[in-house]
Amino acid sequence: MTIRNLDGFFNPSSVAVIGPNRHPASLETALLQRLAAAEFPARVSLVGLTAPSGWTGNSVDQLSDLATPPDMAVYLGEPETLPHTIAALGDRGTRAVLIPSQGYEAWPEALMQECREAARETNLRLIGPGSLGISVPAAGLDALLSADVPQKGDVAFISRSGAVLNATLSWAKSHHTGFSAVVSLGDRMDVDLGDLIDYFAQDYRTRSIVLHLEGIAIPRKFISAARAAARSKPVIVIRSGKSADAHSTGRTHAGNLATTDQIYETVFRRTGLLRVYDLDEMFEALDTLSNMRVPRCSNLAVIANGRSLASLAFDRLMDLGGTFAELSAETVSDLAELTRPHPELTMTPAVKGSLILQENLKQEDIARAITTVLKDRQVDGVIVLEAASAFQSVRTITEAIIEAAETDRRRNGRRKALVVGLAGSDGVIRAELTAAKIPNYQSPAEAARSLMHLAHDAQAREFLMVAPPSLPSTFTPRADKAREVVERALEEGRSWLSPTESCTVLEAYDIPIMATAMAETPNEAAEVSRRFLEAGHRCVVKLISPDLPFKSRIDGVRLGLETPEAVEEAAKELIARISQEHPEARISGISVHPMLEERHGLELYMGLAETPTFGPVLVFGQGGTSIEESKDISLELPPLDLHLAKAQIDRTRISRLLDGGPASPALDRAAVTQALVKLSQITIDIPEILELDINPIVALPEGLMALDARISLCHPERRPGRTGGSRLAIAPYPKEWEQTLTLKEDRQVFVRPVRPEDEDLFREFFEAVTPEDLRLRFFAPVRDFSHRFLARLTQLDYARAIAFAAIDPVDGRLLGVVRLHADPDHQTGEYAVMVRSDLKGLGLGWALMKLILRYAKSDGIETIKGEVLKENTSMISMCQALGFKIGTSPDDPGVALVTLPVTDLPD
Repeated sequence: MTIRNLDGFFNPSSVAVIGPNRHPASLETALLQRLAAAEFPARVSLVGLTAPSGWTGNSVDQLSDLATPPDMAVYLGEPETLPHTIAALGDRGTRAVLIPSQGYEAWPEALMQECREAARETNLRLIGPGSLGISVPAAGLDALLSADVPQKGDVAFISRSGAVLNATLSWAKSHHTGFSAVVSLGDRMDVDLGDLIDYFAQDYRTRSIVLHLEGIAIPRKFISAARAAARSKPVIVIRSGKSADAHSTGRTHAGNLATTDQIYETVFRRTGLLRVYDLDEMFEALDTLSNMRVPRCSNLAVIANGRSLASLAFDRLMDLGGTFAELSAETVSDLAELTRPHPELTMTPAVKGSLILQENLKQEDIARAITTVLKDRQVDGVIVLEAASAFQSVRTITEAIIEAAETDRRRNGRRKALVVGLAGSDGVIRAELTAAKIPNYQSPAEAARSLMHLAHDAQAREFLMVAPPSLPSTFTPRADKAREVVERALEEGRSWLSPTESCTVLEAYDIPIMATAMAETPNEAAEVSRRFLEAGHRCVVKLISPDLPFKSRIDGVRLGLETPEAVEEAAKELIARISQEHPEARISGISVHPMLEERHGLELYMGLAETPTFGPVLVFGQGGTSIEESKDISLELPPLDLHLAKAQIDRTRISRLLDGGPASPALDRAAVTQALVKLSQITIDIPEILELDINPIVALPEGLMALDARISLCHPERRPGRTGGSRLAIAPYPKEWEQTLTLKEDRQVFVRPVRPEDEDLFREFFEAVTPEDLRLRFFAPVRDFSHRFLARLTQLDYARAIAFAAIDPVDGRLLGVVRLHADPDHQTGEYAVMVRSDLKGLGLGWALMKLILRYAKSDGIETIKGEVLKENTSMISMCQALGFKIGTSPDDPGVALVTLPVTDLPD
């Protein structure tokens, strides 16, 4: 739905607990005790409940007896009467209803839908049933039926499971971790994870968001909300239920390989979420990311006062996928007098990024070593491992680390990671490091894992910066030709393409595939083989059956055939044997191919799997007959660009063979990467393609060649909006909206959607805008164009927001920008527009406004609105000329609220 009225839960002006209570008396007692003990500053009323002894709040028999409606209601009554109660509450102005239970509780779907419909007209929000409740320590509100009381802090915690919630609160209590809010979701009748992520992403009291989930009900909404939140604050997720997952389509290798938990892992990585696997790791990550986030953490250095401490860290970092820096010659030279040789480590990959300090260094020397390594341009993050000795006290080491951290914070340039493992430290020492915002642990392994949380978080945010285009510029696919093949098959009622049709689709996207000829009989197979044999190739024949998609499992391929007679004989044998072994299977015929004779080729796999929750997923890995046994694969959500495709390839073991070795040449990694991007483009252009196998696709020293492909089809569900026909979970960069606009005096500007790499373009643009124009646009003076400020303007989720940049085609400078941000229910969009101060009067603002109106209509948005300072008369005049209705903002009489329905605007 939306974040609308969620303040009714997290900042209510009043609360009513409504009976009669259908739960055990212990639930009512516990709830009222928690409400009273939290010292909620506003009024709490009881409706239809007996007031307990000492109750100081209001108590009435029925809702109509309340002088004013409650902002939030806690409903304890019978399920069947809830729809009527919701309607009555909504009519009186209640914004939120909480439906708590002692444990998980499932209601009939028909009853829950009746509750939703009763709430819809007034946008009243619902949490539950089966919820343990909510707690908002900052607001003094505690309506949570948990074992421990959440303490005040800055972490928002959302959980589906009551047991996980209680375990988390117990851990937090013992580790002195506080919360901005705690939410037990229950059965998600209305409010879901996406709503809450959106809310807490904007909540100033929340610095980090922690999620526990088992599944996701509305995937596109979740992904959109998670991507938006992860750009501004850490979002940590723990998922349970892997052992109960069951997902295999059985249609293709891709469908069999893409397991549910792997798909969730892919989603978390692509949306910028940091996944953890247990509660200790969850709070370890939370502790680390609450203290620091760094833009990059790829090249790691280790500083230790003992070789064995360093070795323990090396081992753990390597297990977790860490890569090591190579310290500059200048750094090594500057610190030579402070270090000691470590010949035992010369064989490790970390040796050039490691320093083993002498055991008798003074505080200033330890601090100097740390700051020098942090200054090294080759280094992104440092792990410091120290143990007290007879020559160095823990106190000396601690003060040196704090001194180094403070010095480094004053250094110009990007921030770098610093994590400490301090063996033998006590609570007081660790508290001092924590107060200095330095993540610290008692073992090298814990410190290494903490540093890798920073590395994974930085990598995830780097992926968020990627905006793959709807159409890559490197090639022009013949999409119409491929679509014609698919549409004809669907019109004929087929759910599979033939081998020759599959070849046509891949060839339309410049994915090379071995020539294919179809034959219905062995004699025809012999005839079609002649052209391949005459060209000097041996032949391959394959039995084709829509009921037996996996040829290797039925021994349905024959290789190395040198004559038409051999082809005919092989076809006869295949048809006869398969007919006998699988009498129920339909046999479509025999496919004949020239045989690839390349001894240096590497068999790979590329495919497209359909997932019930997240739509299509791209699969890459080891190819050949043992693909499902090796399970050497990686997944990625489309759309892809070359950067994402390269990362997907690198996550597999077989990718190491692409670089060649002593006995084999390097293979064309670039061609493999490009083929994955082209496969991604197929999923964008032709949503009717359900699943796809290319197995094997052989990487060669130059280029690559697909040897076999199978494609299954579907009729995709259509949704309203610009991307309504797409099955993708992530909207691609809308390249189709790039265009040239003509202004007054025939001046032309190039307009395209804003991309994440446009920060410098925006910074230069704002420097050319007068302070007064900046104030009129942002409603306040703007002086600091920081990365954080510019990232909010350039890092867009195209599913919910768009911004168009008008660019001078001569010098490439930004001339103006218009943006539209849809609310989560995608019905209303808020616009903003700005042009360079020296370009007023050319009609650029008018042209950009007309463009954004066209976009809004195509995207299914019903109404555009905006807020304009009333003193900004030129903007108000333009809005009037465009047909906007001009009103006054209810929040500020000096601000005009402008609105325009766009549904009925002409195209």
